[in-house]
Amino acid sequence: MRILLVKTSSLGDVIHNLPVASDLRRQFPGATIDWCVEESFADIPRLHPGIGAVIPVAIRRWRKSLLRAATWREIGVFKTRLSQTAYDAILDTQGLIKSGLITFFTRGRCYGYAAEVAREPMASYFYDKTFVIPPNAHAVERNRWLSAAAFDYPVDLPLDYGIAAPELSFPWLPSNRHAVLMTATSRDDKLWSEAHWIAVAGHLIERGITPVLPSGSPVERQRAERIAAGASGSIAAPPLNLRELAALIGHADLAVGVDTGLAHLATALNVPTIALYVSTDPALTGVHGVRNFRNLGGPGRAPGIAEVLAAIAQELRR
Repeated sequence: MRILLVKTSSLGDVIHNLPVASDLRRQFPGATIDWCVEESFADIPRLHPGIGAVIPVAIRRWRKSLLRAATWREIGVFKTRLSQTAYDAILDTQGLIKSGLITFFTRGRCYGYAAEVAREPMASYFYDKTFVIPPNAHAVERNRWLSAAAFDYPVDLPLDYGIAAPELSFPWLPSNRHAVLMTATSRDDKLWSEAHWIAVAGHLIERGITPVLPSGSPVERQRAERIAAGASGSIAAPPLNLRELAALIGHADLAVGVDTGLAHLATALNVPTIALYVSTDPALTGVHGVRNFRNLGGPGRAPGIAEVLAAIAQELRR
């Protein structure tokens, strides 16, 4: 059997789909499972030993240059690659028009969400068979239930993201214990107070744990540097790719982050994780793991520093 998973973006959504790969591998140990994913997130499915080919797609980049001939040549190459392989089943757990279009260019029977529960109802027109999955469940479980319905297996399998932290070394990282503070997120309304982050960093330093602050954009880098400067002994990490971030986070004693894909990565790697929600609701898309994770806050109720420090103390006592 050959299966193609379609879950292209964003980072958190891609991580939420990893348990589907684990479930399918347990049900069909001899199957080949490929994954089509946005190029910037391709390192995530590559961490899963049950995934065969990772097929990058560049929708985010292509839509910025649709008037260029080179873009359409690249799209043509992508379509040709998809059509070269015949699949027994294509599972789209994204439920968007863009992911539905990807299934349109594949060879095989396509499965996805029914129109009434898909994020974009029109996506369902690309599928050969659709399923009504409860929309009020967590994203991880919705993905798993869709897969179980499509491939007709029980939905009571234990949760398993199936990935482990790469073994990489960082010359700039001290050999003592470290915690990863994930202060950056996609929207300003999801940010947590820098003063609170400095207090968290200081709390960790007092306990002999080095706070490490990764960042991406120049703005995020400047924020990380300000926080690190406010708590002597903290480290604003140099630029890291996703594989390096997985290694840094996966070997940490603790991860604390706002509503960001990296918090989901920490949970997937079974690192004790505290996720802080300021303007979004964690009920459907909060961190969701096997053990040692918690979601604090929600829309209009940012977690206070005392609540977060208490949660950190509890996690470090485990």
